[in-house]
Amino acid sequence: MTSRNATPALSAIRVLDLSTVGPAARCSRMLSDYGARVVKVGAPPRKGGVQIVPPFYAYSGQREMERIRIDLKAEGGRDAFLRLAEKSDVVIESYRPGVMERLGLGYEVLRARNPRIIFCSTSGYGQDGPYSQWAGHDLNYLALGGFLHCSGRRADGGPPIPGATVADSAAGGMHAVIAILAALVARDATGEGAYLDVSVAEGVLSLMALAVDQHLATGEAPGPGHDILTGRYACYDLYATRDGGWLAVAAIEPAFFANLCRALGLEEWIPFQLDDARQDEIRAAFRDVFAGKDRDTWVEELAPASTCVSPVHSVEEVARDPHFQQRGVFVEARHPDAGTFRQIGPVLAGAPRSDQAYALAGPDHTDVEALLREVGIPADDIAALRSEGVVA
Repeated sequence: MTSRNATPALSAIRVLDLSTVGPAARCSRMLSDYGARVVKVGAPPRKGGVQIVPPFYAYSGQREMERIRIDLKAEGGRDAFLRLAEKSDVVIESYRPGVMERLGLGYEVLRARNPRIIFCSTSGYGQDGPYSQWAGHDLNYLALGGFLHCSGRRADGGPPIPGATVADSAAGGMHAVIAILAALVARDATGEGAYLDVSVAEGVLSLMALAVDQHLATGEAPGPGHDILTGRYACYDLYATRDGGWLAVAAIEPAFFANLCRALGLEEWIPFQLDDARQDEIRAAFRDVFAGKDRDTWVEELAPASTCVSPVHSVEEVARDPHFQQRGVFVEARHPDAGTFRQIGPVLAGAPRSDQAYALAGPDHTDVEALLREVGIPADDIAALRSEGVVA
């Protein structure tokens, strides 16, 4: 379990985040959970009509982040942003490729003001290439990178819609975090910042490396049911139980498969785990036995017995799961409008958690005065920028 008293690993790092949703917002969420000082940079209300405003609970409600709104198209706004960037370590943006350059805030401009800056551009398809200007979302990147094709099929024969935004979170957000952390380590040695071209679609390729590398090396065409990880064998599948629940069975290793077969009274199938000719029979036998008891009864019997069996939980069940409860993964948050509620805390290894409820800011809260004073902008100038609608 993560120590609640650990010193945050990134407490010395300051991040400017220009994103509102998607992979870049997930990236800054993770950096903040590790202690980075994250400043969310949005557009002033009259300039932000096309921006998505996430629900109050999304991305952990921007807990422990600061906020400022800046019109980056105004000269005073660009200057204010550059002053903030001079005092920052990382800038994260997720505009279409070329937008930051057109605003006069591209990497070379920021680098001239702060040679140590790490500029992370997170986009769907990367900053160049024939797809770079395509609009897209999670499903598009999973489709392009082969993830959907290798997933099981719906009744109509099409790939399923995943139950989580795998591309946004892992191929995009975590990808960006890893790249930023590597750049920070390199900067310690060289003193130089870096430009990071984070392509979510290429992050999907990283997730699909086993299948893609198999094809490149052998010419095989992985897909649903091609190998053990995509449903070829009964030992790696999902099975219904008497009460309408489902079990995940992932008994890949022969010893685990043997344990499972013995526990189910199906020892006769142990020698045939990877026999393609017998898979329909093994599945039928498993289905018949699993249908005889309720899901949680099977879990109680099989999970502790080294069988690689677990329940398929609903989100409601996840929220009350005793293992997660004991691990302390849920924390309290307090919102000025929504009140007190639970949310997932900083769950990644090494990210410290708080015993106290996190105080979330309301939708109209910003830290504009404090942030701009900190970078040397006089109070009168801040007041003028506010009156002109350049900052808020």
